[in-house]
Amino acid sequence: MSSVNMNSLMAARNAILNRNNALQDIASKTNNLASPGQIKQTEQISDPKGFAAQLTDAIQEVNKLQATAKADTAAYQMGETNDVAAVMLSKHKASIGFESTLQVRNKLLSAYKDIMNMSV
Repeated sequence: MSSVNMNSLMAARNAILNRNNALQDIASKTNNLASPGQIKQTEQISDPKGFAAQLTDAIQEVNKLQATAKADTAAYQMGETNDVAAVMLSKHKASIGFESTLQVRNKLLSAYKDIMNMSV
């Protein structure tokens, strides 16, 4: 595997570890609350980017992964590269990104339906 692919793989690994640590911090803050479902003003998580901006960034990242996978596949089909592992890795990254985006969309739709069905 080339150093470019190793670097991108290590960057993806570090991003996953950073997100995991952030989620663990959030979970520990949530578990330390006095009563379930109630967040104190001092413990609210400050987010410099809004939800819509984060969602847009995530979708753009998935789009980049799919474009990279398409370009790698085309390069392999034209004989420009012989690294089947790199092509398959980029295709799997794009597939996992798309599947996770699809699952997030499904959860958001489910939450929206639950909120709409709540009695006031």
